[in-house]
Amino acid sequence: MSNIIKIKKGLDIPLKGAADGKTTVDSSTVLFGIVPDDFPGYTWKAAVKAGDSVKCGDALLFAKEDARLCLTSPVAGTVSEIHRGERRKIEYVSVKKEGEQTQNDFGSPTDKEGILTKLMNSGLFAMIRQRPFDIVPFIGVTPRDIFVTAFDSAPLAAEMTKADMMSDLEEGLKVLGELTDGKVYLSVRAGSGIESRYAEVYEFSGPHPAGNAGTQIAAISPVNKGETVWTLDAVTAARIGKLMASGIADYNTDVALTGEDMKEPHVVETTIGASLGTLLDNQLDHSNGKVRVISGNVLTGDRVDWKAGFLRYPYRQITAIDEGDQTDEFMGWASLDPRKYSVSRSFPAFLRGLSKPFHFDARIKGGHRAMIMSGEYDKVFPMDIYPEYLIKAIMAKDIERMEQLGIYEVAPEDFALPEFVDTSKIELQKLVREGLDYLRKETL
Repeated sequence: MSNIIKIKKGLDIPLKGAADGKTTVDSSTVLFGIVPDDFPGYTWKAAVKAGDSVKCGDALLFAKEDARLCLTSPVAGTVSEIHRGERRKIEYVSVKKEGEQTQNDFGSPTDKEGILTKLMNSGLFAMIRQRPFDIVPFIGVTPRDIFVTAFDSAPLAAEMTKADMMSDLEEGLKVLGELTDGKVYLSVRAGSGIESRYAEVYEFSGPHPAGNAGTQIAAISPVNKGETVWTLDAVTAARIGKLMASGIADYNTDVALTGEDMKEPHVVETTIGASLGTLLDNQLDHSNGKVRVISGNVLTGDRVDWKAGFLRYPYRQITAIDEGDQTDEFMGWASLDPRKYSVSRSFPAFLRGLSKPFHFDARIKGGHRAMIMSGEYDKVFPMDIYPEYLIKAIMAKDIERMEQLGIYEVAPEDFALPEFVDTSKIELQKLVREGLDYLRKETL
């Protein structure tokens, strides 16, 4: 019998452009890219050079701290480019898909160390995150518990689990149980009916961020100072199960093309790191002006150049919305337009109901200013933390105060909704990321 947890604080943002039930298969993409910035906590070095031939699963980059930890090629072909930015930092490695799609066989491990090595070599270990610090896990540190989430509550997110992945997911949960001295927790959407022999299942209901790992950890077993837990999604857990059973890593993924400026919002079966130029060919609606393409959801995703960018981790969603830079509104912010959405009911739209889809664009609709609205974040922040005071401690770089206020429990995504409703328009996610990096630098 599953445990049931209801999340009361939060907010479901009513965007237009949810993916319908249609699913297509991407067979035309030939260029794929891996972005090392998507995998924080390690310094990544190139394992290949332009022109090298690689198999699916071969290392493209490896961690300077431990060469066993790799970021791997999702396809077989030829390394197209190692793109470097300032100070020769690697921004991405691209691979052109060519010829027969030969797979790297990672073998069958016999013990815990073998499992970890296999996960690191295959690139799947880099898809796991640890708390504290929200980074790729420290190698050699056994997690207290492992948390797997099987649903995504972010705006316009599609279903994460499919019937044909359940056996791999169960095998993955079994493997994860061998990597911790504690428990494996599986968080599912209420009413999903998902059960497991190898994990303790919790059902979550309520608005976003019910699907966030931080919300689930806080409700099940919070992280204290000195403790480490791992988090991952059910798709990654299923990939782990398939890897352990067959020795072959699966880099396929289902991507939801969503947003008001997507001509036909739907799900596409493709490969991680796919070129957006091909994936979004003839998919975007430019009739309302410029389009902002986000790899991910509107709250936590990365703004990308759709003509030259790649599908970014966690490889599940692409959102397209109006840029909003050509909008000319009568009376501007003072307008009482009933089509405008407001959490605080500043516009009369709430009279028709705030659950109906609204038009959103990429404008901030405000200016940066001091933090002035006390208690504003608490309305959409379900964790047992004082978010406003934690942000102030991060701004002050007060390590002791940050620790007292629960920084070890949070990740930038936990502050995405407070950032959305923030009257002061403060970049909360950026601040939290900087605070976690500063804390790690000063305490380790």
